Formats: sequence, structure tokens, C-alpha cells
Amino acid sequence: MTGILHQIKLDAQKSTPLYLQLAGKLEMNICYGLAHANELFPPERFLSRELRISRFTARRAIDVLCERGFLTRRQGSGTFINAGAPRLLSRLTGFSEETRLRGCRPGSLWLSRQMGFVTRAESREMNVAPQMLVARLKRLRTMDGAVVAIEHSILPAALVPDVHAVSQSLYDYLERRGSLPVRARQHIRAVNADAEQARLLGVAPGAAVFHTMRVGYLADGEVVELTHSFFRSECHDFIAVLQAGAPDQYNGVPAL
Repeated sequence: MTGILHQIKLDAQKSTPLYLQLAGKLEMNICYGLAHANELFPPERFLSRELRISRFTARRAIDVLCERGFLTRRQGSGTFINAGAPRLLSRLTGFSEETRLRGCRPGSLWLSRQMGFVTRAESREMNVAPQMLVARLKRLRTMDGAVVAIEHSILPAALVPDVHAVSQSLYDYLERRGSLPVRARQHIRAVNADAEQARLLGVAPGAAVFHTMRVGYLADGEVVELTHSFFRSECHDFIAVLQAGAPDQYNGVPAL
């Protein structure tokens, strides 16, 4: 049961609430495979005792993990690791690098670059305090000049103090600043394009597109990015390479 608490240290001096810090670290340990599907999750009193936090903080962290699909409450039995909880897969790459690996030329058509504040939903996904200042980067992504995706990235303003400093590759920019993510949580699902998405992607309204949501992390668990992307379904396929091994053998999830 203590494996799920591997290397969890909380810092009350940070602006991020303790329950969000805890949720983020527990989430990464689940992704690393330190807990197994359908395994009983430690109760809040255990988390409170082992981590020296209040039961209220532990309960709120568990609530967040339930909302994100990592945990499931079973009445009368307890809380369990969700069998469908994400796991870290193979390789963390950005759109530009992945496009080059496909033998194509990456490009961008900027839609907007501005500063703003995180929404309540974004603050929970990023494990940051509500109303934190962020950079919002929205653009069309192209392969050999053809539009294949809409990409909207939200990053802490401390990492992108000048939104116009990001040119082609966001990950190249982050690497120059020493803030390249080393791992990520990524969700992929099929959705129907709304009117604006259809217009931007050049597809019929209601057409099926891939929606990916990525949250990128530094080695210490701090969030670097929250990126929502919408891909034309005929332009992309997603391949995951799985391997067995210890947690330090995993380094991220692929993105296209």
C-alpha cells in the first residue's frame, strides 16, 4: 500500500494548494505503475497519518483523482484504482519533431497569442492555484502546408513571459529555457467537430476528429503545459509502444 506514496513530498509554501499537489503526485505514481488496476487505494486516514496532512486535504485529493478517472469509489468496499487509469507509454515528443519524423515539414498559422487567467477546470488539470496568470497560445498546425490540427496551449506565465517569443516549435522554446517536459499525461478521444473547428480544419460540421489533452510535467512534478489539440482523423494515427520495467524506465507519452 505504501508504494503509491513513493517520494511524495508536499510543500505548504507553494501557491498550489496541498490537495492539488497531492493529487498530482499520486496521479504520476499511478501512471508509473506503482499501483495496480482494481487495487484498493489507501483510505484518507492512512494518507493523513503517513503524509502528516489533514483528512480534509486527503479527501479532496481523492475527489480530484476520482474526477480524473484514476480512482473509483465502490459503496461499502472503498476506493480502488480504476482499470482504465492512464499509464505512461513510450516517448514524449512535440508536434514539430513528430512531423519531421514522418518526413514532413511542420508549420503553424497563429490564431491568437495572449495572457490571461486559468479557468477553474484548467487549474485542476494543471494542479495550480485558481486565477494564476498564464500564456494562451492558439494556432493551426500544418504538415507540408496542409492544416491538420488546431492546438491550444496554456502555460504558466513565468515560463512564457513574452507570448510572441514562441515561433515554430513550443518544445524548442521550452528547451531553450530549460523547462522541457520530461513526462506527460495525455488523453485521446474521438469527438465531433463543432462549427468553428470544422471551418478551421476544413471538414464538415459534425465530422469525427481526434481530441488530445496533454498535461506536461518537469522532473519535480511541476506542470509545464496544458494543451488541447483537435486533429483531422484521416491525417493521424496514434501508436503506443508498451514495455515492462521499473518506473524510471518510462519517460512519457507520445503525441502527434
